[in-house]
Amino acid sequence: MTRRLRNGLLLLGITLVVGALVWPRADPPETRQISRPLSLPEAPGVPDTTSGVADPSALPTATTLRERIGSSAGTAGNPPSTGAELDRPVASSPVEPADSPAPQWQVQTVRSGDNLAAVFQRAGLSARDVHEVVNAGTPADQLTRIFPGDEIYLQKDTDDRLLGLRYAMSPTRTLHLRRDDDGEWAPYVETVELERRTAQAEGQIASSLYNAGIEAGLNDALIMKLAGIFGWDVDFALDLRRNDSFVVIYETLYRDGQKVRNGDILAAEFINRGERFRALRYETPEGQSNYYTPDGRSMRKAFLRTPTDFTRVSSEFNPDRVHPVYGTKRPHRGTDYAAPPGTPIKAAGDGRIIERGTKGGYGNTVVLKHGTRYTTLYAHMRGFANGHSVGERVEQGEIIGYVGSTGLSTGPHLHYEFRVDGTHRNPRTVDLPEATPIAERYRDDFERETTDLLARLNGLTPTRVARASE
Repeated sequence: MTRRLRNGLLLLGITLVVGALVWPRADPPETRQISRPLSLPEAPGVPDTTSGVADPSALPTATTLRERIGSSAGTAGNPPSTGAELDRPVASSPVEPADSPAPQWQVQTVRSGDNLAAVFQRAGLSARDVHEVVNAGTPADQLTRIFPGDEIYLQKDTDDRLLGLRYAMSPTRTLHLRRDDDGEWAPYVETVELERRTAQAEGQIASSLYNAGIEAGLNDALIMKLAGIFGWDVDFALDLRRNDSFVVIYETLYRDGQKVRNGDILAAEFINRGERFRALRYETPEGQSNYYTPDGRSMRKAFLRTPTDFTRVSSEFNPDRVHPVYGTKRPHRGTDYAAPPGTPIKAAGDGRIIERGTKGGYGNTVVLKHGTRYTTLYAHMRGFANGHSVGERVEQGEIIGYVGSTGLSTGPHLHYEFRVDGTHRNPRTVDLPEATPIAERYRDDFERETTDLLARLNGLTPTRVARASE
């Protein structure tokens, strides 16, 4: 090869090497810049119309991003991150441990014969707890008078240390005990107003008022209230007849949507032997309540028709009766009411005790004087009620003694006499003096307050009559 040819080839090689060193290179596909923020498409496979990139798979994946970040230099003072480090969970701000759950309340039901010490012992509490609670002050001392069926709620910690107590003293008042900042018990009472609703019931006598009341949905207390309202006019042991009927409108009391108990009878009607009796409850602005007829006469008479609950009349008022013990003709100047021993005997009317003790064939006897004209006698008592003595006043319905068989008696019963101006009268048929009617100063308010009740009672009458005729 000629010298000129060799020089030409050498020059060409030098030119190629220099060109390779200075010629610009294209970026690899995976490092091309994208004109939109780095993010993943909201719906994979759906073209992104805002970025100009038709294929979302061209966007960097999370792995690609980790690789890029890992290949870059770290910030000042920090070493470069690696992909392994990025796979760890990102540390967030320190999380406070969750509070331990509040101690749960447990309930202890008072059993027959229990006192607070027995309830606390069953709950794993100590005698010291009992002492601290009952000495926490009023009204915590209510816990010394608990009754079977009561519920006591207790809150303890994990070491069986008593933290709190709840006890319902009544449907409206709940006792709470909590420890204060000094560790001392701090009692307080929460009072809740009950929601008042009204209900109604109606019935027809087939055998007794009690059975008819139960069939109508009344409980024992309402049946007794109904008998008490009309007890001055109707003898529910002797005067009832089949198909006698009644209507009752009464209150029901609720707390948090749950029925607590029945309240007062607001209005009632009783038909006995075809005679209609009606009663409306009225409460004065001063808070005194009573039952009145629609025209304002008091349902309450000055005397109860019968002063005790009884099973039967064992001997009627009879001036010509033959005495069962002596066998001779001796007037029976009262009425005998057979009843179980110990049945309470009530004062027939407001009065003063003028005799109390043993009285010959009467046995244990109480005599009451009512005003200037009337006296009543109660004989053959087993015993006297505590707290009374001769000269003291008693109120109508107050218990003065108990049915027995003392004196000349053939069995447990109450012998009851009613005297007007010293003359014996038949207690079951004598006209009883009326109690004081509603005061004139309350007349207008009475009519306003009872108008709706009377209208409701009138509205129930057609239903009751229709049922009675079936």
